[in-house]
Formats: sequence, C-alpha cells, structure tokens
Amino acid sequence: MAERIKIRVVPNAPKSECVGPYGDAVKIKIAAQAVDGKANAELVKFLSKTLKVPKKAITIVTGDTSRDKLVEIEGAPYAANILLSREQPL
Repeated sequence: MAERIKIRVVPNAPKSECVGPYGDAVKIKIAAQAVDGKANAELVKFLSKTLKVPKKAITIVTGDTSRDKLVEIEGAPYAANILLSREQPL
C-alpha cells in the first residue's frame, strides 16, 4: 500500500533532518544543493533511511524542480506520522 505525503524541502542545510509540520506538508532540511538533482537524491536517501524502506520504494510524483513535492512511499504506512515523530526540537 502506497502513501502520498507532501514535503517542503529546504536544501543546503548542515544536515538532513525533519523539521516538523509546514501547513499540510512535512518540512525537511536536506544536506545537499538543489543542483543536478542532488537534493532530490538526498531526500530519497533520507526518507529511505528514516522510514526503513528501499530507495526504489520512494517516488517523487510532483515537484521535481520545486521545494514543494508530493512523494509516494511504498511499504511505509503512516509515513508522515513517523517523520513528524522524528522532528528535531527547535
């Protein structure tokens, strides 16, 4: 079963981490530049590690060149809840 979640990406962060809710999305800082797909690749790697799913189970449905993305994740029910439970204190 696939789950789709909205993600707001902030590239060029010191480290990749989930920040918390951002409207109806999840805000994630990514430790990669938004050049040549590096931020997207780092986002997939971060989600794969955090949600314990293979990278091939993660698809960026919309927002390939935008900070606002819709991501589909196979095999990770409640992915948004898992990400938000890992948010860092501000």
